Amino acid sequence: MQPPPKLQPPASAQQSVDTPISAARRTMSPLMREMLEAPPLPLLLRLAGPNATAFLVQAGVSMAEIWFVARLGIEPLAAIALMFPLLMLQQMLANGAMGGAVASAIARALGRGDRAAAESLVWHALVIAAGASLLFLLLWLLGGHWLLSLTGAPARVISEAAGYGEVLFLGALPLWIMAFLNAALRGAGNMRLPALFMIGSSLVQVPLTGALMFGWLGLPALGLPGAAVSVIVVSTASTVLLLVRSLRPDAPVRLVSAALTLRWARFADIFRVGLLAALSPVFVVLTISALNLLVGRFGVDALAGYGIVARLEFLLVPMVFGIGTAMTSLVGVNMGAGNLARAERIGWTGGLTAAGLTGTVGLLLAVAPGLWLDLFTDDPASWRAGALYLQIVGPAFVFQGLGLSLYFASQGAGTVAWPVAATVLRFVIAVGGAAAGVLWLDPSIGFVFACVAAGMVVYGALTATSVARGAWRKKGA
Repeated sequence: MQPPPKLQPPASAQQSVDTPISAARRTMSPLMREMLEAPPLPLLLRLAGPNATAFLVQAGVSMAEIWFVARLGIEPLAAIALMFPLLMLQQMLANGAMGGAVASAIARALGRGDRAAAESLVWHALVIAAGASLLFLLLWLLGGHWLLSLTGAPARVISEAAGYGEVLFLGALPLWIMAFLNAALRGAGNMRLPALFMIGSSLVQVPLTGALMFGWLGLPALGLPGAAVSVIVVSTASTVLLLVRSLRPDAPVRLVSAALTLRWARFADIFRVGLLAALSPVFVVLTISALNLLVGRFGVDALAGYGIVARLEFLLVPMVFGIGTAMTSLVGVNMGAGNLARAERIGWTGGLTAAGLTGTVGLLLAVAPGLWLDLFTDDPASWRAGALYLQIVGPAFVFQGLGLSLYFASQGAGTVAWPVAATVLRFVIAVGGAAAGVLWLDPSIGFVFACVAAGMVVYGALTATSVARGAWRKKGA
């Protein structure tokens, strides 16, 4: 007896099984397939490794720069404390908020299998880079000196800070282009090449900074502005090399003339994440700047000490950035492909890893603050202010790492509303609480630092809670 023939599904049913995403996945590169299928923790660590190494090297550049500045005297050290928030705002917007939005948009496009959209997004990113650098320059020319005058710092300190700022913002364009081209590479899953560029530029920047500040090798001794000149020179060279690399046929995401068609939808894909995400570094810098004003009430020595340890907090960003940029790309690719559960698993894996890293650093420096402070100052009053900060705020670094890493992961998911809300709340607690203490409650610098720690705890806890309660799942739906 013949077995009954097997029933074949109708053609429409076969087509519904072979979705556009599943069809595109068959033509994806091995790296892209790995980002969608490999075990999360080993994959995350492998992709984060080059970035983490590069940003640790860059952290060394920042440490070397402040060491050079400290050799110039207490006034340039106070000046760089005033300018450092503005420098970091530009870098955090270029590499973190808007750069993360570029990486997220490209990753989600590649997750859908739409390479043409990914290559088009690179051109849109370059247009945004040009506009952003011009905006920063205009803002500085219109209000930079006025903003510095609000600090109440001595005239000599303001003059030093202004000279640094003029150079930095006049030459900002290559900083933005370099950041966005690196973001495009990371969005395509290539973490190694941006890391190599960053390490190479860092190795050049350290001796160049010293030479331009102190007049080594026959170069002019520019003082504090020499540090800004060094940044511009190195970023320009890196930008040229990245542009050449992006034109090659084997580039992960190519810069091709065929993709040079500007569309509002492409800009919207970047701005939808980037503009809201930009509020996070803005409020971080507002927090540091406002605390500069409050700490400045305790004297120039206290301000210089706070500038040293505030820079350490900004260095937590590069430490987490190595993991965070990998999370942005991995979460973005998986969200684009519809793998929501895997995207969340990657987010929690990276978040807990980053929290462990920053928490370890914070506890170590809380116990032994001299490991950091002795590198930059031997002024007793500055040292005491910095040590008190580390003892009070250091244990809260674990929450800073958790919240910041999940902020980067949320960029990949395409939704950053809760991390940004947590950043705003941190500002309210840290600055509002500290201001109330200085003006009415407890006029001590220790109370100011306690408010900073409380803000960090709330920031990390609220960001993690939003992910746990399904913020990404709602976006995916």
